[in-house]
Amino acid sequence: MKHLPRVLIVEDEPAIAELIAVNLRHGGFVPVVAYDSVTAQRELDAALPDAILLDWMLPGQSGVALARQWRKQARTKSIPIIMLTARGDEPDKVAGLDAGADDYITKPFSTQELLARIRAVLRRRAPESVSDCVTVGALVLDAATHRISYQQQALKLGPTEFKLLHYLMKHAERVHSRSTLLDKVWGDHVFIEERTVDVHVKRLREALGAAGTMVETVRGAGYRLTAVSASRPPIASDSAQSAR
Repeated sequence: MKHLPRVLIVEDEPAIAELIAVNLRHGGFVPVVAYDSVTAQRELDAALPDAILLDWMLPGQSGVALARQWRKQARTKSIPIIMLTARGDEPDKVAGLDAGADDYITKPFSTQELLARIRAVLRRRAPESVSDCVTVGALVLDAATHRISYQQQALKLGPTEFKLLHYLMKHAERVHSRSTLLDKVWGDHVFIEERTVDVHVKRLREALGAAGTMVETVRGAGYRLTAVSASRPPIASDSAQSAR
């Protein structure tokens, strides 16, 4: 069954909340409504949504305060937030974005614009999907079965190294910067340092064994996966040293 994106609507006006919910259902989303900050937090604690539509003016805690709070929490900091408000002045928009909102839409707004904004933040924040089979030289990765082999010998990789290798294999012979790998493998909603990429590249090389030399460091640019290096002996090269 296809996964329908779950959207938390935090809006204190029932008529507006229900109108948004109806249009989201028709647009292929699963809406969940909360009329205040307490209910919104309870819904988040129960199940994380794929995106949040957050009204600026709420009883009790404001939408801006909620956005700041959720961005500080590890469990919720990666959820896309779209601010909904009648406050259309530039300082207000800046305040909402600075609080952690990914987008800002001013009331009144059209249904089609709202749906397009939701799809846009979900598309921007989706990490690279894994659902195919890729072969580079003697290295084979089957995403459907989550199996990897080199020269017909099975290899075991952790989940992050698996996704990293899959992306590099799908874009073999190209040089990828650390920031690009963060966006494509981890997703641009994950706030981690670029040096984290180096750590996972090192682990990937170790897990690949003899095929580890296929993952090359391009000084000052990033990393590349190439079939050419598979024929080289697995010695401690400059590229391997750079990832440590």
